[in-house]
Amino acid sequence: MPLPFCVYILFSEKDKLLYTGYTSNIEQRIINHNSGGAISTRNRTLLKLIFVNFIYLKKMPEREKNILKQTWGKKLLNLCLRILF
Repeated sequence: MPLPFCVYILFSEKDKLLYTGYTSNIEQRIINHNSGGAISTRNRTLLKLIFVNFIYLKKMPEREKNILKQTWGKKLLNLCLRILF
């Protein structure tokens, strides 16, 4: 069975902002983000993984990531984070 894809959300300790992305190798991707290898988060290191959703269909992770980046997706995410933290 192929590795699942996943949508993930990282929290930046530096600027208290969120980063949403998707990958098929979450462990390597987090290492890449925290080592400065990803341009989008290079200046925002120490990033913590706060959400991950594994998906077996290749087209779905990008769709879910885009939903989370829209205004209502951000509002839902912020509400969930307030409840958790």
